[in-house]
Amino acid sequence: MYERHDEPLLPLRTFLVRFARHGKLAGAVVVFSMGIGTLGFHAFDGQQWLDGFVNASMLLGGMGLVGELHTAAGKIFASFYALYAGIVFIGTAGLLLAPVVHRILHVMHLGERQSRK
Repeated sequence: MYERHDEPLLPLRTFLVRFARHGKLAGAVVVFSMGIGTLGFHAFDGQQWLDGFVNASMLLGGMGLVGELHTAAGKIFASFYALYAGIVFIGTAGLLLAPVVHRILHVMHLGERQSRK
């Protein structure tokens, strides 16, 4: 998927296409996770759809719950969803940063190889 250290640097347009693909995948993960959270808060805690959406987005953004939870099932769901949301937050950040970090390291490696000549 990524170019090897002995291959030339990708053109900027190709890099942006790669970055867009990563962004599209990260966006799909976030949308799927928002659906799980919204549905879960609605089903397990009896929250209105909008309140469930707000709580899901706040947890996925790393902020925390907005309102109080009213049922034991809602509290259990919120606990597991918060753990899941933390993993999704880290994973999507890594997914978005991977092409950028790879390009930076590739440029540094190319510069290092040129300085040896």
